Amino acid sequence: MPPTSPTNPTTPLLAIHDVGKDYTATVLDGVNLALFAGEVLALTGENGAGKSTLSKILCGLEQPTRGGMVLDGQTYTPGSRRDAERHGVRMVMQELGLVPTLTVAENLLMGRLPHRLGWLQRDALHAAARAQLAKIGLDTIDPATPVAQLGIGQQQMVEIARNLQDDTRILVLDEPTAMLTPRETNYLFEQIAHLTARGVAIVYVSHRLEELRRIADRVAVLRDGRLVDVRPMAGMSEDDLVQRMVGRVVSDLEHRPRRAAGPVVMSAEGLGRGTAVQDVSLALRAGEIFGIAGLVGSGRTELVRLLFGADRADRGSVTLYPEPANTERQASPAMGCTIPRGFASPLQAIAAGVGLVTEDRKSQGLLLSQPIRINATLSDLSAVSRGGWLQRGLENRLVQGFVRKLGIRCRSAEQPVGQLSGGNQQKVVFARWLHREGRVLLLDEPTRGVDVGARAELYGELDRMASEGRALLMVSSDLHELMAMADRIGVMSAGSLVAVFERGEWSEQSLLAAAFSEPGGRAADPTSSLPSSSSATA
Repeated sequence: MPPTSPTNPTTPLLAIHDVGKDYTATVLDGVNLALFAGEVLALTGENGAGKSTLSKILCGLEQPTRGGMVLDGQTYTPGSRRDAERHGVRMVMQELGLVPTLTVAENLLMGRLPHRLGWLQRDALHAAARAQLAKIGLDTIDPATPVAQLGIGQQQMVEIARNLQDDTRILVLDEPTAMLTPRETNYLFEQIAHLTARGVAIVYVSHRLEELRRIADRVAVLRDGRLVDVRPMAGMSEDDLVQRMVGRVVSDLEHRPRRAAGPVVMSAEGLGRGTAVQDVSLALRAGEIFGIAGLVGSGRTELVRLLFGADRADRGSVTLYPEPANTERQASPAMGCTIPRGFASPLQAIAAGVGLVTEDRKSQGLLLSQPIRINATLSDLSAVSRGGWLQRGLENRLVQGFVRKLGIRCRSAEQPVGQLSGGNQQKVVFARWLHREGRVLLLDEPTRGVDVGARAELYGELDRMASEGRALLMVSSDLHELMAMADRIGVMSAGSLVAVFERGEWSEQSLLAAAFSEPGGRAADPTSSLPSSSSATA
């Protein structure tokens, strides 16, 4: 039966008493917190503050070093995730837990597959999976699709759908919208409203402050492993929340002027791969940030992968323009190097001065078992080597500089990256491309899981890169982020670049309207962003 609200609303559904967690250092210390049925409790704080650790303790993925918990009046000591789920406590983790070789349906109903006499009943399986997917607005996904064939945003939606079970009493959502666009986020919020109406308690971990103010009843702030504040969300401004999280004022960048763009550095002409990316043409200019918006599945990540050579295009071309000795040389596209179907591999792209901050740092961006030092310098070992020998002293000095500049919370540069919080892992990915100076940097969801203070620091680095003449392409599901950072925003829909907006021309409504449009009814001509012989120096 579905859970119901307790008869006494002042009695917490879950009580946390003096919970602490030690590894080689203390990451949680003396946390006392109450969670009530039918409420949304926002859990926030800087990267490394202890949010994910506390969430994992609630869901049986970590064991507390001290303290305890009481669930509905009974001592609660989950020894595993499955044990927690038997008590109705579920978690959607920031790092996805899907099995990529299984289908969407098999992932959704794992552990409760319908069968008869030992034989899987696929019709029943797919029917149940479709019903589960419909809860989160994923009617277009075939339940028989292997998860590995989905984009990371679609996988995030499947992970959320998997945990929307009828027996759920507490649902922990760790950065659930980091890869979702406004439409998918609205579906999720509708489901949260249905759950809380049934008495389900939600712990919502996020750095997107506008979301917290929209759905949360109370907010709990962690700082350096300690609970520093718990209060009602009503009446709290974003500035108040930021100051409690980071202890300082963070600047608002949304009303910045447009950067002065330089010459074209790299362009694509008619680039495509099957139906995922359909004949996209664009130009990246020195000193500007070109943003890419669009819904989950619109082809944003697939486009970035083609530009980086991670996937090979089956049509179109990529052109690299030389650094000009004078403006006349740059004005002629014939002086560039055109590569049919784009780069053959990421190695070729890196050699040409193109870098990528991937959306999936866990499986595609980092060597989790290796230390920060190795991950940060992997992009250019020649810079820390002499005569073929690694210069550890030079390498350590460079990496320590990145740790200070980006505010990476770690014990030392020798700490394995897998032990860092998600936001600090993302900073290590940034350090890699700070280490290797290139002309073009492709950024796919670069601030995923990064707190507001660290996000401002990363924005500062992007500003610095642009001011030094790099061309940046930035994919983000956060429209406010794109509107704050980008000089132009291109919108993807169904694999096509359907519109390109200049700073000052866009609004959130116009970007969303373009994202929902069909390629046949384009809001703007995407080829207008390509250089011509008379406009290449504009």
